[in-house]
Amino acid sequence: MRIPAPFSAADRAAGRWRDALTDPARRERAVLISLALYVLLWTVYGIVAKSSQDLHPDMTEVIAWSRDLSLGYFKHPPFAAWIVWLWFSVFPIAEWSYYLLAMLMPATALWIVWRLSENYLDADKRIIGLALLTFVPLFNFHALKFNVNTVLLPLWAATTLFFLRSVRTRSAICAAIAGIAAAGCMLGKYWSVFLLAGLMLAALIDKHRSSYLRSAAPWITIAAGLIALAAHLVWLAGTDFAPFSYAILVHGEKPFAVALVSALGYLAGSLAYVALPIIIVLAISRPNTKVLGDMIWPHETERRLAAAAFWAPFLLPVVVAVAAHATIDSLWSMPAFSLLPIVLLSSPAITMRAADTRWVLIGAAVLPAIMLIVSPLVAIRAQYTGPAPGGAQTRLLSHEVERLWHQGTPRPLRFVGGDADLAYGVITYAADRPRALNQLPQPGAAMIVENGLAVVCFAEDADCRRAAMAADPSAKPVETDIVRNFMGIAGKPQRYMVLIIPPR
Repeated sequence: MRIPAPFSAADRAAGRWRDALTDPARRERAVLISLALYVLLWTVYGIVAKSSQDLHPDMTEVIAWSRDLSLGYFKHPPFAAWIVWLWFSVFPIAEWSYYLLAMLMPATALWIVWRLSENYLDADKRIIGLALLTFVPLFNFHALKFNVNTVLLPLWAATTLFFLRSVRTRSAICAAIAGIAAAGCMLGKYWSVFLLAGLMLAALIDKHRSSYLRSAAPWITIAAGLIALAAHLVWLAGTDFAPFSYAILVHGEKPFAVALVSALGYLAGSLAYVALPIIIVLAISRPNTKVLGDMIWPHETERRLAAAAFWAPFLLPVVVAVAAHATIDSLWSMPAFSLLPIVLLSSPAITMRAADTRWVLIGAAVLPAIMLIVSPLVAIRAQYTGPAPGGAQTRLLSHEVERLWHQGTPRPLRFVGGDADLAYGVITYAADRPRALNQLPQPGAAMIVENGLAVVCFAEDADCRRAAMAADPSAKPVETDIVRNFMGIAGKPQRYMVLIIPPR
């Protein structure tokens, strides 16, 4: 049967792509070009698909943190805020630049995965493994929302890469980089303790653990990590470990049944995220029970170490959450899959042909192309369904707040309080680049009196209104209705209360 011309052309193009990725002289440049195109396509998708809404509150929250650079924050450690501060010191605060930053996180992680797989996979498996991760929504759809989970993608991958190298080679340089990267993980999100504990467990069950532990490598890793974390640890102690108290308040002290259901949901949701790569590998290789067992828990020492380094950080949260009566979310598994290609493909019984590589590459190219084509429809659908006002109307709200502010004073707006999501959105879009007051280091009362304050609330939020009026009982609140229109489609209206407390 003759292959239709479009499929034949795609196969030839994929063949040339594969040739470049398998050629030692060209493969590194080919990978970088491929990842650059990946970033470009998904960034453009994000710009178009989200054009009917504003930045997500998780993203504007990090911008708020970056306006108050610190060694830590009430909810999370500071690494995401540091990155955002550095990025927007160079680029303008705009949706396109923020989505570009967000997509650089998974792209960097994918490049590290490419380097990581070099010692475990042959050329075709290495290409397929990298391509399979681009089918995982955590590396594109969810990654477009930059937050403390997204920033862990390259950090976990780098820590895993240099940890495995340090165990295998006892290299002092790799051990030190592993420790610094591990510190970066903890500065990204405390969830990373499961990565560190998992890697430690993997080293302890490794066949060569005695020689590794007798070497300088693990102690160099620990020392480098503690040195890199020292300032943050001092900050934590000085705040009585406030982020831990927040985590316990939100996610801890749940009934056992709730924790158990949450843990099962974490497992089910996480596996659903990576279901497509697993299905593709199983469909191509058709492994028997013995091969499946070798994929999950290999017989070879080096592959088993990699498998342990994958399973332990992924499964430890389940054990701890159930034991501690805490809830966990499958989205938090986002950075845990850098070793997935090695787990799925490293078994010698799994074979991948050049034709398999070509078709997987075609799929990896087609997916973002299709999503880019349908992105205007995604934006229109979002306009009809409507995200929460904190993610849909804060640009318009910031214009209204600034208009009301400058009616009363020529001085720049410096502080915004009230509802957290609204305040974060307003400070993101306001031209004066004010600071938010919610869950951030508070300026002195004299500074607020001297510079004034704008407070934003949902009109129906009685608690927010009451707190706003307590700041200045003489101030008169203004209520305003905001509707966001997109391509002639009216969004859901929302009524807000704005309280302007002018400088004195």
